[in-house]
Amino acid sequence: MAPGLPTAMDRPHFIGIGGAGMSGIAKILAQRGAKVAGSDAKESATAEALRALGATVHIGHAADHLASDATCVVVSSAIRADNPELARAAELGIPVVHRSDALARLMDGLRPIAVAGTHGKTTTTSMLAVSLSALGLNPSYAIGGDLDAPGSNALHGDGEIFVAEADESDRSFHKYAPEVAIVLNVELDHHANYASIDEIYESFETFAAKIVPGGTLVISADHEGARELTRRLPADVRVVTYGDAPDADVRVLSVIPQGLKSEVTVLLDGAELTFAVSVPGRHYAHNAVAALAAGAALGIPAAELAPAIASYTGVKRRLQLKGEEAGVQVVDSYAHHPTEMTADLEAMRAGAEGRILVVFQPHLFSRTQELAKEMGESLALADASIVLDIYPAREDPIPGVTSELIIEAARAAGADVTPVHDKAQVPSVVAGMAKPGDLVLTMGAGDVTDLGPEILTHLSK
Repeated sequence: MAPGLPTAMDRPHFIGIGGAGMSGIAKILAQRGAKVAGSDAKESATAEALRALGATVHIGHAADHLASDATCVVVSSAIRADNPELARAAELGIPVVHRSDALARLMDGLRPIAVAGTHGKTTTTSMLAVSLSALGLNPSYAIGGDLDAPGSNALHGDGEIFVAEADESDRSFHKYAPEVAIVLNVELDHHANYASIDEIYESFETFAAKIVPGGTLVISADHEGARELTRRLPADVRVVTYGDAPDADVRVLSVIPQGLKSEVTVLLDGAELTFAVSVPGRHYAHNAVAALAAGAALGIPAAELAPAIASYTGVKRRLQLKGEEAGVQVVDSYAHHPTEMTADLEAMRAGAEGRILVVFQPHLFSRTQELAKEMGESLALADASIVLDIYPAREDPIPGVTSELIIEAARAAGADVTPVHDKAQVPSVVAGMAKPGDLVLTMGAGDVTDLGPEILTHLSK
């Protein structure tokens, strides 16, 4: 049975409660009986979902939103030091807890699986959550995106397993002590927090060292960054590898595209297993194999878990089909790093009959500054692209860093690119470009996702 509510978190206040990571923790606490409150910058479906669980959600940030009887204030790394609710917490002497510490407390007494890596965390965590639920194991989970079914990013289950997405961006994944850890890949990203790839390796080494005695690290045998991390680990870390490599412990024998799905065959413990993955592309097939290997490391029979993975139908924003109008499909992608962009474009290419048109919104000035060339090269895989201005998120502008850097790199790589600075113009521009049989991919981690329905409306006209 799942543990009860941590006493110090029975009346938590979340600053930025609508965020993907924050809202998941808030939901689980509410489901465990906590009196949850918080604030967010704008109204959203997430805020409404929290209110439905009994939470108090304020819109906007103000000191008087924080109740004097709150037992703690939960923040993420995105909350600025001058936030008025944070200042009020200091005046009242209310403890401030980072969201990773709050999540770690929720895992106490359970069997955690922590999913880490530069790309693919949300998908892999979701595959585990859905497949374990399908087997009747009733896991708790906290994910960085909303599942298509049951439509939430978090759940308090009464089983003994807790599946969590482990974020390396601010080193917060060092707070967890998983029984099974997954590392999907290791690349240089989050340039505001990591100065070099060596710092990234050191951070992942610390994460691996947090695995409980007798636990397991499941890690890619194909990705060079993951292989380098494996070489750096102490000999006493129990490692299970997966991938195409001949020496992988769980070896991928084939990935056969079937429209927007795949059929995957693996070799595990001397036996072949074939199962379906309900999203396209090798990248997602390998995420499913990582989930299979992690479940097996927990003692779940692979022959039972493999077919259960087919019950995963996707995560919102991870190659999510938004609809079809006038013979044109519109799909939404969260990809914002060149490796993710390339993987999603290759996956779409495998299942598309017509042209692929991309609407790309760069995410963060720092990422654009470091990876503009690689982003442009990824866009060259599309038949045509529209590039928007940079979505700043938590960052201030960097002089000279604009989406023009990506556009120049894309054109140098032979891409057909159209810059559009006014996001409101995109639906009509796309409708003028698209032909029956084409696939439109809205891509990025910002508010580009809002354009999908608008594009469909323009196509219908």
